[in-house]
Amino acid sequence: MKRSEINEIIRESDRFIRSFGFVMPPFAYWSPDEMHARVKDDSAAIRNARLGWDITDYGQGRFADLGLFLFTVRNGQTEDLKRGTGMLYAEKIMISRENQLSPMHRHVMKAEDIINRGGAKLVLEMFNSKADGSIDDKSDVVVACDGRIKRLPAGGKLALDPGESVTLMPGNWHAFWGEGGDVLIGEVSTVNDDLTDNIFREPIGRFSDVEDDVTPTHLLVSDYDKWLD
Repeated sequence: MKRSEINEIIRESDRFIRSFGFVMPPFAYWSPDEMHARVKDDSAAIRNARLGWDITDYGQGRFADLGLFLFTVRNGQTEDLKRGTGMLYAEKIMISRENQLSPMHRHVMKAEDIINRGGAKLVLEMFNSKADGSIDDKSDVVVACDGRIKRLPAGGKLALDPGESVTLMPGNWHAFWGEGGDVLIGEVSTVNDDLTDNIFREPIGRFSDVEDDVTPTHLLVSDYDKWLD
């Protein structure tokens, strides 16, 4: 993706998020220079927890069709999960555009609530895992939706209206997209590790390859290792 495209997606996404009354934390609006200075002063936790902007086309160059906007608002550490104490949770705000696919994947460690925060319908396609972690295309998928248990056939599609949510456990294969318009999505989960805890059905990247045709307005989490050293 070109940096100019990423900058525009950030601007558009911020407007969309604010239209639903959600306001980003202050660090969302730091320039690259301010982020660089702050993480060396009082804000190292932002880099360590990989908080911030995340625009991905999964390395395929087709963001309108295959992509996702994410912003990690808060996140604990994997070490906390291993100890079973401390900051065991994470939160993201995301945008899935109309018919924009977030491809089929599962998590090894993370349990998550996926919440339709506003806009159009959010549709999820789901499968269970076999013992070896591969997709089980036969067994029914049983999930909790706002306290109610729902059963879907393998590959069944669950449509969430604004305000509705689904709880996905480790091993639940899922893909999702907006239906009838763009969707604001909340994610509340256990500690999030996007470097190692995303298993995709197809060989695909988690982050975009970025061409810096212009200066970044704000850094992506995938920029941190390069820009903040």
